[in-house]
Amino acid sequence: MHTAELALSLLIVVIIVVSLLSNVLVLICFLYSAEIRKQVPGLFILNLTFCNLLLSASSMPLTLLGVLSNVHPGGQIFCQVVGFLDTFLTTNSMLSMAALSIDRWVAVVFPLSYHSRIRHRDAVIALAYTWVHSLSFSVAPACLSWVGYHQLYASCTLCNGRAVNAKTQFAVYTVVLHSLTFLLVSVVLCVTYLKVLKVARFHCKRIDVITMQTILLLVDIHPSVRQRCLEEQKRRRQRATRKISTFIGTFVVCFTPYVITRIVELFVTEPFNPYWGVLCKSLVYSKAACDPFVYSLLRHQYRKTCSDIINRLLKHSSPNNYGHQQENGKIGRAKENVKDGEVEARPTN
Repeated sequence: MHTAELALSLLIVVIIVVSLLSNVLVLICFLYSAEIRKQVPGLFILNLTFCNLLLSASSMPLTLLGVLSNVHPGGQIFCQVVGFLDTFLTTNSMLSMAALSIDRWVAVVFPLSYHSRIRHRDAVIALAYTWVHSLSFSVAPACLSWVGYHQLYASCTLCNGRAVNAKTQFAVYTVVLHSLTFLLVSVVLCVTYLKVLKVARFHCKRIDVITMQTILLLVDIHPSVRQRCLEEQKRRRQRATRKISTFIGTFVVCFTPYVITRIVELFVTEPFNPYWGVLCKSLVYSKAACDPFVYSLLRHQYRKTCSDIINRLLKHSSPNNYGHQQENGKIGRAKENVKDGEVEARPTN
């Protein structure tokens, strides 16, 4: 095994482990917290989590086997099913990210009318569209036998047709697929999150003006306090830019190399470096490992839920806590017995 194959195999293993653990943790938080379940974005996050989990359990292990063995893993029918899931889950996850960005845009730009504009019924309709959209682009290649093992990506995915007419149809399908998924979602993410950033910067400026006015009024304020206020202003502006850059940047970095390779592959006859194809596919897989942190686990609500779950597990597993509970129970029963004795000994009229 070459060093590049070993490095790619280790990368895929790390992606699988991180993706499974992080997405399972998001699912546990969703089931544990009633407050998360009540929120409309929770439906989009739940759909995205299921897509990432299925992708981690189906396509990623087969790609790992393809890199290690350099042969077609599994039978033809099994590979077609995995290839169908690969297209469906990837498309569905992209559209879920677009739905989350639209939800954030409405929440920030129209905060007072958010609950009337975005309801659970609207979220269900949006999810139904993502499923119909994804199924449409997944069923078509399966019916036309455009799904199989692709040597360049070492995975079961979309494959080029053999006949000239089939190649033309496949090229049209590929361009339309990536235009209505990757390109569409990229435009939606950029437009919505940049508007969110604009509103966030506007609010930061208002807060900065109020802060500076307060500092000017407090003449006897200590220089260190003033310096901390100025540093907090700078951190506030950087925090908003960093979050928006993370949302857009992870999507672009993870999907752009794979999409460009797919498009160029249609018009170039010379073979690509197989390690480049597997690396592009691994970047797509890495998005499934990044999404739980980008959209869920780094938020305060999910961190609090994780902390509550850990504290609850520690309390149940601690023997000292169990003995303390037994001691409290004995004291409580003794108090009840004393009260009962006082009632019995109390003279009646």
